Amino acid sequence: SSRTVFLLSQLEKINLDSVLGASDNARYVTSKILHLVQSQEKTRKEMTSKGSTGIEVILSTLEVKSFDFYSYGLIAVLRFIIMKCIWCGRRASVVVTKGGTQILLQLLLTASKESPPNEELMVLLHTLLAKIGPKDKKIGMKARINGALNISLNLVKQNLHNLRLVLPCLQVLRVYSTNSVNAVSLGKNGVVELLFKIIGPFSKKNTSLMKVALDTLAALLKSKTNARRAVDKGYVQVLLTIYVDWHGHDSRHRYMLIRKGVLQCIKSITNIKLGRKAFIDANGMKILYNTSQDCLAVRTLDPLVNTSSLIMRKCFPKNRLPLPTIKSAFHFQLPVIPASGPVAQLYNLPPDVDDVVDESDDNDDAETESEIETENDDDKDQHFKNDDIETDINKLKPRQELGRSIEELKMYEQFFPELSENFQEWDLVSKEPKPFVPDANLTGPIVVPTASEE
Repeated sequence: SSRTVFLLSQLEKINLDSVLGASDNARYVTSKILHLVQSQEKTRKEMTSKGSTGIEVILSTLEVKSFDFYSYGLIAVLRFIIMKCIWCGRRASVVVTKGGTQILLQLLLTASKESPPNEELMVLLHTLLAKIGPKDKKIGMKARINGALNISLNLVKQNLHNLRLVLPCLQVLRVYSTNSVNAVSLGKNGVVELLFKIIGPFSKKNTSLMKVALDTLAALLKSKTNARRAVDKGYVQVLLTIYVDWHGHDSRHRYMLIRKGVLQCIKSITNIKLGRKAFIDANGMKILYNTSQDCLAVRTLDPLVNTSSLIMRKCFPKNRLPLPTIKSAFHFQLPVIPASGPVAQLYNLPPDVDDVVDESDDNDDAETESEIETENDDDKDQHFKNDDIETDINKLKPRQELGRSIEELKMYEQFFPELSENFQEWDLVSKEPKPFVPDANLTGPIVVPTASEE
């Protein structure tokens, strides 16, 4: 404990020292701190404990020195503190509260100006940002303001076959994509097309990269602009083909999360009318129905069945009642069907025609502009609304009607006098109700006792 405190105090003095030999001393102190953090959980716990200034000293050093040769060691110290424990979420929150997100983004921007960028440093920075990103709700806005939004995207484009670098970059893009404005901006720069180059048919190689790429794509496709771009490129058919391929080869159900990731992408695309139409045109109903039937016998595949059911319910054509076709479980026969008119036109429509007008996407352009202008850091999943479900409790209550009229029920009035009689004190001599006479002993106003007097 005293050793760690001493080294941190030495590092704090180096921040204020501009002597020529301070760099050598900084290298020595950084290496010692890194060794303690790597070998002792006690040291990692001490640096993030309440009242400790260890994280503050490291972050202030990175901020003051900006980018120096011993920055690698300090970034590695943060990585070991956050990653090598079961309480990594709490420790990541400590780094966020100390302003670590802003400092790491600034370091990423500075390191990206080198040509070529240092791969080891980029891996460290992206790994840290991916870990602390979910704990910082404003990380998407901070990355866009700092100009660090497209750095990760450009690294993926330039190192598409470098798994070691692409994986943490995609994890950071997944965090950025939770912000709707960032999703639109990344979509314009071609991130949707790039991700479809990464995901592909069944392969046991790089399954972790496949999972992260699908999660990132599902987050991006929540934006209607990106969803329309995917539909225009014909990616709905591609996603269905990939899902069928994984469903056929994953006989032992080891890659259920990847299959669910593909369904999440389809679910995001079908939030728009064009996506639902493309899904039906690609025979998606039959594909998801058949694959769901195969998954019913395995309980661990219930998430796939549930997600497939939501997609099919969302994309199934809506029709007004009554339905004279097999699409309805109930058949309502009208007493009189005119030979011509709107009712006859509905009955003459083919079974697969959607006769309910879908106006959900009529104002997409206005919504797209509002996405860009309005900040929405806590973007939630857009659940499909079913307008056919009645939510008014008063309308759902059954109306109780009397079996007999009021006149017929008056014959029973004599048996229940308490419901109609006006009970008063009667004079037994005159057989008339006595008038109310106040007690003569009561004089003055009636005073009600208070709680304390009682």
